Amino acid sequence: MKTTIWVVGASGRVGRALKTSLKKNTDFKVIATGREVDITKLDEIEQAIMVYRPNAIVNCASISSTAYCEEHKVEAFGVNAIGARNLAVVSERNNIKIIQLSTDEVFSGVHNYPKNEFDTPTPDTVYGQSKLAGENFVRELNPKHLIIRSSWVYGEDWEDYVSIVLDHAKKGESFDAAVDRISSPTYMKRIVDFIIKMIPKEEYGLYHVASEGSCSRYQLATTILSLAGYDTKLAVPVSGANTNVVSTLLENLMMKITDVYQMPEWHVDLETYINSLKQEV
Repeated sequence: MKTTIWVVGASGRVGRALKTSLKKNTDFKVIATGREVDITKLDEIEQAIMVYRPNAIVNCASISSTAYCEEHKVEAFGVNAIGARNLAVVSERNNIKIIQLSTDEVFSGVHNYPKNEFDTPTPDTVYGQSKLAGENFVRELNPKHLIIRSSWVYGEDWEDYVSIVLDHAKKGESFDAAVDRISSPTYMKRIVDFIIKMIPKEEYGLYHVASEGSCSRYQLATTILSLAGYDTKLAVPVSGANTNVVSTLLENLMMKITDVYQMPEWHVDLETYINSLKQEV
């Protein structure tokens, strides 16, 4: 019998990558939905569960634009928090494992040290607050949960930082890159591989899934340019009006404790990804 996986939010970056990888695995039957199932409506999720009968749900649905969330607070909490709550409620009723995708932005970045799964989140944006609320609902309402936080995700060549930098480079345009924003760029493939590995496991709780090491946006930009063969001077180092460093660097402490997976250094994965792009040309 194949394991049926319902990927919610399959039109987004992570959802799309996960759907593609899952379909290559003959052990899984994949149900992928976007806006056709409104997760803010409990009855729509209940109906979907009756039809799809999944063994696991992966919630990739999210309003992730920080600026948009600030302007549309009700919508942001509706999708990021209430949507997660509804999925948790219905999955618990039906004894279904739920995997919730979250973000490093549940941390404000004020404290300049790596945050692990046991550190207390302190979000200072509507996006971060709504995603943390979603985490809390999932944690409280379905014991068979896995919450995954990641940072600076790239790898779908679609609205990620790598594609933005390369777009500027191809046009020969200079661009600003912050020297005071610190985290760890994380290859989408690693997140997807981790999710697929964890689906059949009876492993629950909160996991950070971020590449090892850290860099600033400026260091990331110059590394991308160098690996792709462009002039690194196109990246112009800038700092914000606030002189404090903003760090949302994640430590994969739970991963190290359980030894279920190992993340590589960020620059190793980045080189692998840039080389794959070169081969596609």
